[in-house]
Amino acid sequence: MPINMKAVIAETFVELMKHKNIDRITVRDVVEACGVSRQTFYYHFHDIYELIEWICETDADHVLKQNKTYDTWQEGFLAIFHLLKKDEPFVVNIYHNAPRGYIYRYLYKVTYQLIYDVLEEKAADMVVREEDKAFIADFYKYGFVGLVLEWIDKGMKEDPKQIIERLNALIQGSFAHALNNAKLNKS
Repeated sequence: MPINMKAVIAETFVELMKHKNIDRITVRDVVEACGVSRQTFYYHFHDIYELIEWICETDADHVLKQNKTYDTWQEGFLAIFHLLKKDEPFVVNIYHNAPRGYIYRYLYKVTYQLIYDVLEEKAADMVVREEDKAFIADFYKYGFVGLVLEWIDKGMKEDPKQIIERLNALIQGSFAHALNNAKLNKS
C-alpha cells in the first residue's frame, strides 16, 4: 500500500504542535521529525500554513460528508464542534498563534458549504438566483462562525449539543423563509 506522504507530514506536524506553538515550528522541525527531505515537504506544501489548511480541510471533509442536508445540518454543525474539541490542542494553538485569517477562512469555508448545500436542497423546486442563495449562506455562515469562535475563546467548555439545540430553535424554518423571500416570480 503506498504511503500517503501528505498524511505522514500532517500527522507529524500535529504531534509537534502538542509540544510547540505553531509560530515556533519550522519546516526543518517537521522534516526532521518525520524523516523526509525538505524537497518532499515542499513537493506537497508551499509552507506551514498551507499544511495547516490542508489538515483542516481534510478533517472537515471527513466529518461533514454525510451531514449536508436539511434534515442533518445540525449533525453537520455538531460534527464541526466535535472535530474542534477532539483536536483541541491543535485548534487552540492555531487560534492563539496563527494569523486569524487561517482559522476564519477554514471555518467560513466548511460552514458556507454546509449551509449552501442545505439551501440548494430547500430551493430545489424554487427559482432563486445564485447570488441570493450565496447571500443567505453568507449570512448564516457569519453567525455560526461567530458562535464557534466565541466557544473556542471561552475554552470550549459549553456543551456543543446545547449550542446546536439553541441555534436550531432560533433558526427553525428560517432557511425556507429566506429562500421564499428571495424566490423569483415566474410571471
